[in-house]
Amino acid sequence: MKMLKYFLSLFLAFTAFFAGAKVEDIYDLSLDENLESPVIKNEKQALKIQDFQHKLAVSLIESNYDVESMRDGEILVITITSDQLFEPNDSVLTYHGKELLKPMLKYLKNPGFYKMLLVMHSDNTGSESYTMKMSCGRVNAVYDWFDANGDVDYVVPYALGSTEPYVKNDSMENRRKNRRLEIYLVPNTVMIEQAKRGKINFNTIIPK
Repeated sequence: MKMLKYFLSLFLAFTAFFAGAKVEDIYDLSLDENLESPVIKNEKQALKIQDFQHKLAVSLIESNYDVESMRDGEILVITITSDQLFEPNDSVLTYHGKELLKPMLKYLKNPGFYKMLLVMHSDNTGSESYTMKMSCGRVNAVYDWFDANGDVDYVVPYALGSTEPYVKNDSMENRRKNRRLEIYLVPNTVMIEQAKRGKINFNTIIPK
C-alpha cells in the first residue's frame, strides 16, 4: 500500500510538472502556512463552509470537547490536555487517550476534505530540550495512532514544546492547561469543491 501511494505521488508530481503547476507539499509548510491555505476566495463557498464548521463545533462541544474557531469560523481547533492522553512524563497513549481520539478518525475517511494539523505543547517544567523532546514524542505517538487506524495523507504533526503557552506557567493548574494537544481541522480542496456544488458532507466522496 505504501509503495502504491509512493508511485501515485510521483505520478501526480510529474503530471503537475508537465502541466506547469506548482506542487505544494503540506509537510514542507510551517504551521502558519498550513493554517493560511487553501484560501477560500468565493464568499458563498466561505459562508457554506463556516456554517458547516459551526454545526460541527456545536456537536463536538455537546460531546464535551473543548472547541474554538479561527479564520472567520472556517477552521476548528479542538484542544485536549495532555493529561487526558498520557501518563506524566510519558509519550505512550493511554486507553482513555485513544478513546478521546477515536471520534476524530471519521474526519480522515474522506482524504482531502480536511487538513488535520496536530500541534503538541508542553509547560515549561524542565529544560527547553526536554520539553521539546517530550512534545515530539507525544505528537508522534498521536500521529502513529492515526496512521495505524486511518488515512494520514493530510495529517501534519508539529511539536512546539513550551514556546506558545496558553496561559502563564505560574501554577500547577496553568501548567496543566499548557500541556495540550491542539487538533486543527482546516477545510481542504474536497470540502471547497463540495461547497462549490452546494452541499457539504464529509461522508460524500467526490469522484476524481
